[in-house]
Amino acid sequence: MQCAHVSAQRYPVKPVRIITSEVGSGTDFASRLIAQGLSEKWNQRAIVENRPSGSIPGEVVSTSAPDGYTLLLGGSAFWLGPLMRSTPYDPITQFAPITMAVYSPTVLVVHPSLPAKSVKDLIAIAKGKPGALNYASAGIGGAPHLAAELFKSMARIDVVRINYKGGAMLLTDLMAGQAQLSFGTAGPFVPHIKAGRLRALAVTSAMPSAVLPGLPTVAASGLPGYEAISIFGMFAPAKTPDVIVSQLHQEIVQVLNKADVKDKFLSVGVEVAGSTQEQFAATLKTEVSKWGKIIKDAGIRAD
Repeated sequence: MQCAHVSAQRYPVKPVRIITSEVGSGTDFASRLIAQGLSEKWNQRAIVENRPSGSIPGEVVSTSAPDGYTLLLGGSAFWLGPLMRSTPYDPITQFAPITMAVYSPTVLVVHPSLPAKSVKDLIAIAKGKPGALNYASAGIGGAPHLAAELFKSMARIDVVRINYKGGAMLLTDLMAGQAQLSFGTAGPFVPHIKAGRLRALAVTSAMPSAVLPGLPTVAASGLPGYEAISIFGMFAPAKTPDVIVSQLHQEIVQVLNKADVKDKFLSVGVEVAGSTQEQFAATLKTEVSKWGKIIKDAGIRAD
């Protein structure tokens, strides 16, 4: 116990790497805010290292020494990826969850020409015309794609998916009425919602979101029990000493709860979570079970 205590007092004695996906991604933004805060607390550098998206960030961290000097900030693609493709790591057994750092609800929007003013309206229209509506989605197996598939499954409706390689073309076609609806992160949609080019029906979180105040949840406006949020969390390699994981948890949560950090996240449509280690571990198990069924039933593969 004494050795562990001394070790914790001395950590970190060299720069700490935070491995995440490519520059400009949501995880990159979160990593840099957290790294800045940790660097100030430690008087020691926390360095963000960007790697291509997919399984590479997880692979790098899973094969790193479990000493607290290589961390991962990953989103749902990290723990759901193995359900859709072959990955060189197991997200549950090869990592120690530190904290659910932040989360972002997606928002359900429709083109203004669609006569749906609520979730109930949208479901009724879709049931009246099976296969006639389509939804725009960028990327396979991402949070917006899964949010839409969960909506289809729970509402028992047939809506056709249009896949886009990127968000810019998706927004262009959605505002032109080429697609009738979409689920997406709030940030890119908000200016178009305010300008009347898109109509927001609901947020996908279990509770109303500060990102879009006044907008009801999907669950409260037509589809009870529905919830779909995008989560980013911090991990260490499995077998990292508990005392170091606990120290990291405490200090990362302190950074996340700073008022200026919360404001910066909120400005891009993200809310701070700062969960306990136990809460995050339980959330991961729930996520894998819940979305695993949707992925299987919808036949989603990302290979």
